[in-house]
Amino acid sequence: MAEHLSTRLDKVLTQKARLGIMSILMVLEEADFNHLKDKLGLTDGNLSTHLGLLEDAKYIRIRKTFAGKKPKTSCLITERGRRAFLEHMNTLEKIIRSIPGA
Repeated sequence: MAEHLSTRLDKVLTQKARLGIMSILMVLEEADFNHLKDKLGLTDGNLSTHLGLLEDAKYIRIRKTFAGKKPKTSCLITERGRRAFLEHMNTLEKIIRSIPGA
């Protein structure tokens, strides 16, 4: 029996918060920590955890700088992350198209 299309979905991107982070970065290419936190309604700790998983997968790069004496954390999408996101979205589209009447 052939595998179901859902088995091709990226396990890192199937989680709602990580998909949201990547969706924002696909448009902006770079976003700071507070922007992501506000847009996605996440706590500092929750966002940090998700960013760490995306960074481990090499889908984003985290850059820490200072604005004066205030630390600033920015997230940048990588080419690998961009490809993974597009592949994930293409698989979701195939699943939707496979549904009768969709």
